[in-house]
Amino acid sequence: MPDDVWLVVGLGNPGPTYAGNRHNAGFGVLDELGARVGGKFKAHKGRADVIEGRVAGVRTILAKPKCYMNESGGPVASLRDFYKIPVDRIIVVHDELDIAFGRIRLKRGGTESHNGPRSVSKALGSREYLRVRFGIGRPPGRQDPADYVLKDFAPTERRELPFLYDRAADAVEALLLGTLEAAQNTFHADEPPN
Repeated sequence: MPDDVWLVVGLGNPGPTYAGNRHNAGFGVLDELGARVGGKFKAHKGRADVIEGRVAGVRTILAKPKCYMNESGGPVASLRDFYKIPVDRIIVVHDELDIAFGRIRLKRGGTESHNGPRSVSKALGSREYLRVRFGIGRPPGRQDPADYVLKDFAPTERRELPFLYDRAADAVEALLLGTLEAAQNTFHADEPPN
């Protein structure tokens, strides 16, 4: 495949038990991108559900790994190898505790406190992929962060999710069409109020 193909991976946990969890924000963004493409996710031998299509006119593989968050790296590496996609054309979309709910942050590489990206970095042997970090905020009081991420979004948050998933999908499109810096200038400056 030519080098103009991109791989966009949403991280989450598979199955209906986890569907509304904060940890599945990456899947929510991928569902929005899939709707824009007009495709249906289909099983791929790389242990992921994929849609092959054009996002904002760019040839893109959309993927949702069919494994738990902390094992996401294996499917991402399999898809990279199958489609022969360089690491700098991979975008990973995931939830982020250390970013306020409703905020989007874009970056390349960096250290990961999150098990999903940590698994991806290890499997790819690189941190040089792009990341769309979907803010879910820290848990209130003394709630364990591990429990918090596996809880569904609160009703007030759920009302905002369609807008926020749409905005995160716009951020993915901005990365496909331009530079990281240009996308950061747009999405980091244009933040909703807390």
